Amino acid sequence: MTATESPESKCDVLIVGAGPAGLMTAAWMARCGIKTRIVDKRGTKIFTGQADGLQCRSLEIFDSFGFADRAWKEANHMLEICMWNPGPDGSIRRSDRVPDTPPSISRFTECVLHQGRIERFFLDHMKEHSDIEVERGVLPVSLDVDEAQVDDEDAYPITVKLRHLTDEEAMPEQAKQLGATNGDGLYRSNLSPDDTDDLIRANREKGGTEEVLKAKYMVGCDGAHSWTRRQLGFEMQGEATDFIWGVLDIIPITDFPDIRQRCVIHSADQGTLMVIPRERGLVRLYIQLNEIKPDAASGRADRSKITPDVIFKAAQKIIAPYQLRYNYCDWWTAYQIGQRVSPTFSLHDRIFLAGDAVHTHSPKAGQGMNVSMQDGYNLGWKLALTVQKRSSTRTALLSTYTPERRAIANELIAFDHQFSKLFTGRPARDIADKEGVSMAALRAAFDKNALFTSGLSVTYAPSNLVHVRADAAPADVAPPESPHANHPPPKLIPPAPRSPLATRLPLGTRIPGFKVVNQASALPLSLHALLPSTGAFRVLLFAGDVTESAQAARVQSFCAYLTSSPSPSSSFLRTHTPPSIPLNTAASPLQLLTIHSAPRESVELLRDFPAVLHPFDEERGWDYDKVWADVPSYHEGWDRAYEGLGIDRESGAVVVVRPDQYVAWVGSVDMTAELERFFAGVLRAW
Repeated sequence: MTATESPESKCDVLIVGAGPAGLMTAAWMARCGIKTRIVDKRGTKIFTGQADGLQCRSLEIFDSFGFADRAWKEANHMLEICMWNPGPDGSIRRSDRVPDTPPSISRFTECVLHQGRIERFFLDHMKEHSDIEVERGVLPVSLDVDEAQVDDEDAYPITVKLRHLTDEEAMPEQAKQLGATNGDGLYRSNLSPDDTDDLIRANREKGGTEEVLKAKYMVGCDGAHSWTRRQLGFEMQGEATDFIWGVLDIIPITDFPDIRQRCVIHSADQGTLMVIPRERGLVRLYIQLNEIKPDAASGRADRSKITPDVIFKAAQKIIAPYQLRYNYCDWWTAYQIGQRVSPTFSLHDRIFLAGDAVHTHSPKAGQGMNVSMQDGYNLGWKLALTVQKRSSTRTALLSTYTPERRAIANELIAFDHQFSKLFTGRPARDIADKEGVSMAALRAAFDKNALFTSGLSVTYAPSNLVHVRADAAPADVAPPESPHANHPPPKLIPPAPRSPLATRLPLGTRIPGFKVVNQASALPLSLHALLPSTGAFRVLLFAGDVTESAQAARVQSFCAYLTSSPSPSSSFLRTHTPPSIPLNTAASPLQLLTIHSAPRESVELLRDFPAVLHPFDEERGWDYDKVWADVPSYHEGWDRAYEGLGIDRESGAVVVVRPDQYVAWVGSVDMTAELERFFAGVLRAW
C-alpha cells in the first residue's frame, strides 16, 4: 500500500447510523456473532430528548434480548388518555378518559423514556455479547456495488469509503453555537437541512483520514436525510404538510389536573396540545404552532422564528384558563409533519434501509422509534442467518424484508394521515359543523387504532416464512369465541389467515404471550420468555392430553421422527443442527418445546416425555426447561393458552415460530412431511 492509498478492511455487515434502528440491527449481530461495523457521523450518542414512547411490542422485544426490566424501571408508565375539548362556553373541559393500551394484550403497557437511555441499553447489550462498538465521527463518502458479485454468497460486493471526522466536525455546527447544555434539539429536526455533504466537502479539503471497507451486506439507518438512500437513487414518496409542531420537555408548574396523564387538548381556536408525562418529573408538550407557516418557495419554516418562548406561549394559550409555567427545560425542538415512504427497502438484497431512512411521519402517536426498531428486529436475524449460511438460499430470508416491512410502513402512513387530520383539525362547534373535527370521531380513532399503536397488529403476508395452508380460514373470517365460560376476555386478534388447528392464532403475527407452567418446577412464565432472541427457530409442540395413550403415542412418534427417522445422523433436527451442537439445546438453531394440556401431577418429565424434551449433559444434568403445561399456577392464575390460541386440548397442534416470535407454520403432529418442506424452503441442511 502506497502512502496515498487508504487502508482496506472487511466485515460481514456495515450499519450506517447508530440510532434505534441501527442499534436494534446491531443487537442481533452481537447475539449471533456476526463481524459487524456500525458507524455514525455524530461524535456522541443522544443524552436528552428525541423519541421517547415505548409501545408494548418494543418492550416485548427488549425482554427477548434481556433488558426490558431496565427500561420498565426507569420509564414513566402511561395507563390512561384524557381528552379535553371546548365546552359550550369555549373553555376546555375533560370530555373522556380511555385506557392508553387495550387491556390484556401484552404483559407490558406503553411507557416513556428518552431515546438516550434506550440507546444505552442497546450499547450495553452489544458490549455484553460481542466486541461491536459504535464508531462515532465516521462518515461514509462513497458507495460502490459490484453487481457481478451480488449473487455470490461468499463475495464482498459492497465497497464503502469511510472518512474519519475530527472532534470539531463530528459536532453539528448549530450544537457548537448553542452549547452542550442548551437543550436545543432543533438541529436534529426535519426543519434543519442535512449537513452530510458539507462535512464530506470540508473533510476532503482538510485531508481527513479515510479507509476502504468491503462488506457483504450494508444497512442504512441514517435518518430521514439518509445518505445511503440517496446513493441508491431511491426517492421517498409522499408529502409534507403545513403543520408545524413545537416540543418542550419541562418540569411544569401548573394547576391543570391531568398533567401526569397522557392528554389530548383541543382548544376552541388556539390549536392543539398533547401532554406526555415523562420520567424524572418531566412532561413533554407537543404544541401546534398555528402562527408559524412554511415558506411558500422552500416549503420549510423559518427556524429563527421558533424558540422555546414561542412554543411555550402557544401551550399557555391552549391550556387556558389553567395556569402553566416552568423553571426548568430539559430539551426542545420543532418539526414539520412529513408523511413519506420509500418505494423499496433494499437493493439486490445486499443493501437495506430501515427506520426514518424509508418512512417518515408525525411523532404524536409514538410510532417512529418503535416502527424503526421493529424494522431492525425484522431484518437482523435474517441477515445473521444468511451470513452464517443457515438460510436455504442467499435470498430466501432476506427477500422477505422489503415486502414485510414496507407493508407496515404503508399502513403507518395511512394511519398517520388519518390521525394527524383528526389531531390538528379544529373541533366541531356542533353537530352541524362539517368542517370541524368530531370528538366522537377522535375517540373512535383512538379505540380503532389502539392495537396498531401498541405494535401488536403487525401481520406479515404469506411467503416462504409465513406458510398458509389451503384449509386456512381467510383473513376476513372472525375467529370463534372460546366456549369456556371461565376463559379470560378474548384478546384482540388482527385480521389474518388462521389454521383450523389453531383458530385463534393468526398466521404471520407475533404469538401471544400466554403464561404456561414449567412441568418440573411449577414456575409460570410467558410464552415469550421461552423464545429469547438468539436466532433460533422454535417448533412448539402443543402435545395435548398426553395421559391419553393414543395421544401419547402420536407425540412419541412425532419426536422419534424429529430425532431418529430415518436415522439419528440424518434426522430432521440433526439436518438443521451443526454436528458439534447437541440436539435441542440452547445453542441449537432449531429447538423443540412442548406445552401439554394434561394435569401436571399426572405426568412425569423423565418418565412420560421423549428424551429430546429433556436432553442430558454430563456437567449440567437434565434440561428441565423444554416441557411446560397449560394448567393453573399457584399464584398467577390460569391463562388457558390452548383456548386462547384455539387449539384442541386433546389432540394439540404444532406451531413453528420464527426467531422474531412470529407464527410461521401451523400443522398437526402427523404433518411431518409438510413441516419438512417448510423448513427446506427456509433453512439449509448441514
